[in-house]
Amino acid sequence: MLDIKFIKENPDIIKEAVRKKHLSFNVDELLSVEEKRKATLTAFETLRAEQNTLSDKIPQTADAAERAKLIEDLKPLKEKVQEAEEQVKAVMKEWQTLMLQVPNVPDMSVPEGGSDEENVEVKLIGERPVFDFTPKDHITLMEQNDMVDFERGTKVAGFRGYYLKNDGVLLEMALWNYFMSTLVKKGYQPFHVPSLVTKNTLYGTGYLPQGEEDLYKTQDDTYLSGTGEVAMMSYHSDEVLNASDLPKKYIAMSPCFRREAGSHGKDVKGLIRVHEFFKLEQVILCEANHQVSVDFHEELTANVEEILQSMGLHYHVVVNCGGDLGLGQVKKYDIEVWMPTQEKFRETHSSSYFHDFQTRRLNIRYKDAEGKMQYAHSLNNTLVATPRILACIIENFQEADGRIRVPDVLKPYIGKDYLGK
Repeated sequence: MLDIKFIKENPDIIKEAVRKKHLSFNVDELLSVEEKRKATLTAFETLRAEQNTLSDKIPQTADAAERAKLIEDLKPLKEKVQEAEEQVKAVMKEWQTLMLQVPNVPDMSVPEGGSDEENVEVKLIGERPVFDFTPKDHITLMEQNDMVDFERGTKVAGFRGYYLKNDGVLLEMALWNYFMSTLVKKGYQPFHVPSLVTKNTLYGTGYLPQGEEDLYKTQDDTYLSGTGEVAMMSYHSDEVLNASDLPKKYIAMSPCFRREAGSHGKDVKGLIRVHEFFKLEQVILCEANHQVSVDFHEELTANVEEILQSMGLHYHVVVNCGGDLGLGQVKKYDIEVWMPTQEKFRETHSSSYFHDFQTRRLNIRYKDAEGKMQYAHSLNNTLVATPRILACIIENFQEADGRIRVPDVLKPYIGKDYLGK
């Protein structure tokens, strides 16, 4: 959510943000409702002041007849106050609905474009693996090495269901431990956060109202979150932090759930697109300074790059175009790892910063050096998401005999050089 004062003073900037993000939002409608909100609120407060003044006079009036007249005069005024209050509630509901749809302003460096097809490569690391045999896809390799069971997964969990087993589980847990231990050494605090979250947490982080179709909702009006960012950000909701404690750097681990609405027909087999998975998410809260946010955005991205390079994976980094940004994102990088059998890069990590878009919604503040209350800035980046990255590793490190070579940095966590039979 943006500050209404900023929106009123910079309507053209918001209109440009709407255009660049390829959204459908009427800024002029919001400004009109804002004027109506102010007028309605003023009218209500004026009537309530009159009511209070009249109410105060009654016990101070000694004459019984005059007091009775004041009481009679108060009755229609009370009705007018109640009517005005209902008008305020109706206008506020309309205003809040529109405010939740206002997009954050993308950074000037964000390229033009309507979809991920127009994201721009900014970095290419490593080389494509060369095989002296025809490489197999991760589905074939994992099934013949008894690392996964899709048939029983579908039987038990339905479409996109799966069981990881044996070396598949060892590889997954090795990745969690390696990524986690690397970031803990850098000063990030590990958390295991809830996946079951309230509607307010999703509004606060910007996943509602736009993303509801991709969320699983329970009968208790709670939701299963698609990322640990939601619970981790909400950890400090309605709090005033100590400026001396910033930045706060977290790793949020959680099971994650996504309906993958609109993705029917895409990646229907394998581990690239599933409904239930695990994520370790980097989350940072920092001071309200654009350059500080930019610096931490690069840090979060570099953390992942360092680990991918240590495993010897070929990847590139793209900066997302305007049409591939979420409502609240100022700028976003996607890191995509090479998939040999698909002959293309597949997204494994996303790194974003939001300025105060999320913290304003969640009311996360701190006092700056001058004692002024500020909304913190927030950032997040996937540290590792499994099982998707397993597919990348298994395809890139396969051997001619069907075994999978374990990257050197993972060997201490797995205890052997090869996965498979």
